[in-house]
Amino acid sequence: MDHYQKRERSSFKQLGHLARLGTYFKHYAWVLVAAIFGLLLTRILDAIVPLMMKTAIDSLADDTIEPNFSWPAIGILVIVVLRFIIFVFSRRIMRRVSIGVAYDLRKRVFSHIQHQGPGFFNRFSTGDLMSRTINDINMVRMVVSFGWVDMILFVFTISAGLYFMFDLSSELARWVIIPLPVVAVVGFIMARMMFPYYRDQQEAMAEVTNFTQENLNGIRTIKAMSQEQKEVKRFHTVSTNYVKKVYRASRFNAWIALIMPILSSAAPAVLFFYGGALALRGEITIGTYTAFAAYMWMVIWPIRHIGMTLSMFTAAASGTQRIFEVLDTEPEVRDSDDARLPDNLRGDLTIKELSFWHPGAARPTIENVNIEVNAGQTVAILGRVGSGKSTILKGVVRLVNTPRGSVYVDDHDVCDIPLTDLRRIATLVPQDPFLFSTSLRENLTYDQPGRDEAQLWDAAEAAGVAGSIREFPDGMETMVGERGQTLSGGQKQRSTLARGLVRQSPVLLLDDCFSAVDTETEERILSGLARLRSDKTTVLISHRVSTARHADRIYIIDNGHISESGTHDELMSLGGYYADLAAIQSDQDADHERKARLLQDLEDDEVTA
Repeated sequence: MDHYQKRERSSFKQLGHLARLGTYFKHYAWVLVAAIFGLLLTRILDAIVPLMMKTAIDSLADDTIEPNFSWPAIGILVIVVLRFIIFVFSRRIMRRVSIGVAYDLRKRVFSHIQHQGPGFFNRFSTGDLMSRTINDINMVRMVVSFGWVDMILFVFTISAGLYFMFDLSSELARWVIIPLPVVAVVGFIMARMMFPYYRDQQEAMAEVTNFTQENLNGIRTIKAMSQEQKEVKRFHTVSTNYVKKVYRASRFNAWIALIMPILSSAAPAVLFFYGGALALRGEITIGTYTAFAAYMWMVIWPIRHIGMTLSMFTAAASGTQRIFEVLDTEPEVRDSDDARLPDNLRGDLTIKELSFWHPGAARPTIENVNIEVNAGQTVAILGRVGSGKSTILKGVVRLVNTPRGSVYVDDHDVCDIPLTDLRRIATLVPQDPFLFSTSLRENLTYDQPGRDEAQLWDAAEAAGVAGSIREFPDGMETMVGERGQTLSGGQKQRSTLARGLVRQSPVLLLDDCFSAVDTETEERILSGLARLRSDKTTVLISHRVSTARHADRIYIIDNGHISESGTHDELMSLGGYYADLAAIQSDQDADHERKARLLQDLEDDEVTA
């Protein structure tokens, strides 16, 4: 079997990606028109200078003409000053457009990313998204602001130069322009080949960014396992690949920069030989020869740089393609057209026949799950790792695409409630505690800064983190560092719990939020929950029987199904998974024999597997 991956064939059709930037051209249309008008005016002024030079030189070279160099010199000086002012003003406008385009694009991409689901982040890594929002957008903004303006100037400058060349000497112009189409064609062909090089370079840069971001996030694990040198070698491999891609693109650009001047030197050679002969025979004046040379270079310079200009467009096209790969990805979960916020919600939660498949999974993650929770009740969900517990909570707040008719809050389908309102009604405290690199106060009041101080401390007390906060020198103003690195695992977990409690939502979903706390702290937290949420709905996931036993009802999830449900006493008398789990976690002498048997059964199952 052939595993060779065929490279995408280079084609100017790839420049079609740039057409999708039309919105930004429209947004800055009048500003760009002003800049283009100013730069075209500078080209007109450039075209006047050779005529003044012709007048001055002919007046000095021909004895029959009265010397006239003062006024041309003054005229050229005025044109240079005026051109400088217009050029600076026009380029400043274009730079402002360039900055504005990058600003608008980054806002659009960032806003789009905020509404994506887990499938999106499985497809695009964090480093890759960072590369697209920084490097690719920088490529695109240059074309939107400078690229298209340069192309217009390119056409105008060549047209003006050719006009004056033919006006001065049509015979000489016909000979001089013969090599120029060859230069233009070669430039087009070479620029056409650049698209894969730039695309591969940007993808390699994304790999470097992603590797670096992931490495720094896991630096504590790397140091704890003494793998610094291994990571240095891995970075060497990734960065070397990027360097090779950059070198390949740069080498091709260098060939363009080398070949184009060589080819374009044919036109000056024709001018020197044939134009010189015409001047010696008196068919053209020295002033005409000088002015013709200036107009010839006005034509040659844009053509010499056509390859570089098109390579800029090619790079921007690859960047545009990568940006719109992100923007074309539709959010997995969206508000329905008739979504609205119901009035006077109590917090009753009903899950009916809830089933969900993760994309690419061989079987459903959860299937036909039924859970009923009345306002004021606390429900616990237990089960093995990977049994689907977290998916149930994500289904309530629609972090996954919840099927219609499966989850209800007060008899209102969650699919009919706007996502923003739903996630305010039902607060999910995720399993992985995350804190922003700011103060504790700003983390705890993240959704609504400026909350009442008493309410904030009440939530901190209930979460069992108030004592730790008081011990910090800066109290609530303590800076927690990136991802809360200055706090212990338990402090981070309790802080995120306090952030959920302070919202006082009708429904609170806790995804294994007590795993990093000791039993004594857990009891204090459960007592605080009972105090704060006596009239509100609480659903918690746990692996501890000591946590679940306080719930009004307990559900056991096994392979996506509810295998047991009831109160603590009912499940203990049932003698199933819950009773086995209680025996394993128990320190009572009466449970030691059962605990030993269960552990031996688990070891036998692992050996068999």
